[in-house]
Amino acid sequence: MSKKSLVTSAAVLAVAGIIVKILGACFRIPLTNWIGSEGMANYAPAYAVYSVLLVISTAGLPVATSKMVAERYAVGQFREANKVFRTSLTLMTALGVAGAVVVMLCAVPFANVVKVPGAALALQATAPALILVPIMSAFRGYFQGQQDMNPTAISQIVEQVFRVGCGLALAYYMMNATLFSSMYDSGARGAAGGTFGATAGGVGGLLTVLIIYHLRKSEIFGQIHNDKTTESESVKSIVKKIVIIAIPITIGASLLPLMNSIDAAIVNRRLIFTGWDMNTAHDLYGQITSMADPIVGFPQVLMQAIIVSIVPMVAAAKRLNNDDEVRGTIKLGLRMTTIIGLPCAFGLFALAQQALLLLYPLQKESAISATPCLRVLALGFIFLALTTTLTGVLQGLGKQNWPVINLAIGIAVKLGLTWILVGIKSLNIVGAAIGTLCAYLIAATLDYRCVKRFTGVRVPVRQTVVKPLIASIIMAVAAKLVYIGCFAVLGSNSLSTLIAILLGACVYGILIIKTHTIERYELMGISIGRKIVSLCDKLNLW
Repeated sequence: MSKKSLVTSAAVLAVAGIIVKILGACFRIPLTNWIGSEGMANYAPAYAVYSVLLVISTAGLPVATSKMVAERYAVGQFREANKVFRTSLTLMTALGVAGAVVVMLCAVPFANVVKVPGAALALQATAPALILVPIMSAFRGYFQGQQDMNPTAISQIVEQVFRVGCGLALAYYMMNATLFSSMYDSGARGAAGGTFGATAGGVGGLLTVLIIYHLRKSEIFGQIHNDKTTESESVKSIVKKIVIIAIPITIGASLLPLMNSIDAAIVNRRLIFTGWDMNTAHDLYGQITSMADPIVGFPQVLMQAIIVSIVPMVAAAKRLNNDDEVRGTIKLGLRMTTIIGLPCAFGLFALAQQALLLLYPLQKESAISATPCLRVLALGFIFLALTTTLTGVLQGLGKQNWPVINLAIGIAVKLGLTWILVGIKSLNIVGAAIGTLCAYLIAATLDYRCVKRFTGVRVPVRQTVVKPLIASIIMAVAAKLVYIGCFAVLGSNSLSTLIAILLGACVYGILIIKTHTIERYELMGISIGRKIVSLCDKLNLW
């Protein structure tokens, strides 16, 4: 395992994640315009249930698969690695079928309970996806364990293309078709067409990984045939290990949605308690959940790329008892996190209002009001990014319980702070954002202490924190000044913001190269990096 492999793997997944996010936006906007707010009222609860069931069936098992496969590949146990994959595939198929059955049987009762009868059809449309996506995730985990991220990246893009294309086409068709018209109105039918996009995406993504697996089958079975190791672990033992790894990871993945649900109840109650009327309270809460949160969620895609890449690498190095490789991977992972996370955080902080107005030009008053929340969450993103990477490290080390415990402590503090701070009328909804920042700060601090205790790693502060921090602050100031100048000349927020972001990114790139935050040999390890090095040579930036 090398620095090149971590950087390359994370870069591949990051690019795929950005494409998936952009395609997701291309799906949500026209869908909302077509089926309207009433149709989205049917779509939202159905997709929320689908998301929860998907977390249960896919959050922990692919990570467990990649970790266990990586450990066996590290010592040449290709036959045992394949056995892990086949066992995981069986488990995930069973969980997927169980989830699909639950959805089919409980869709109508659930829709009646939430007082949205039209959501039943939309929820049932997701049932096949609950079988297909877990199966696809098992294949992804197998390839990730081999430290090959290309199948995951390619299948993610294909899955999203199928989801967007088929989902929008079916939403439009179902709205205007007579199918189910006697039971559901056009909005409910359109919502069902939209949610069926998840099933179409599952078909596309699964077909992709199956094709890749078929193309590499001779290589995989060649390795198995040449495997001279004699160790043979029972399926029962493998299942036990998978479950031990997967359950805490699944619980951890479920904590944030649970926190958001509790948060909604606390925030709305406290806002009303302090004198806001119900409609205003809902509008304030919507500013953080519908405006600020999605913006912060976009750069989080880059952090997810690091965690998926780092788990099998740390696991493989740990299996080989190569402590230096473990510590080297951790240090590089954390440096990548700060190099990416700090400019995202300070850039969002500097251009918070401009970014909100860029994305929500028709909701100018709410966008301006949401600015303080976005600024607080932008700073919180630094600790969210660190928590994400450190969670991956601990999972790779086989210490998957600790991130769950640490996040639970952070969430407990967050809920208490939210209750107190939202009750202060001058802070109102900003109090919830401060609580979220503190939750990630606590989780990141506790995670780092655990990593240091288990590995003895000593992170070079100057290279990992100081250099990217100074570069990020300078970049943020430069971007703000560029925006002010462009707006004075152009009078357009959208164009001025885009120019400021582009030039800010260029300033940051030059700074991290001139300060040797990123070394020349590190960039040479990836294909796009070689092009950057060539450009820098021409500009005499080294």
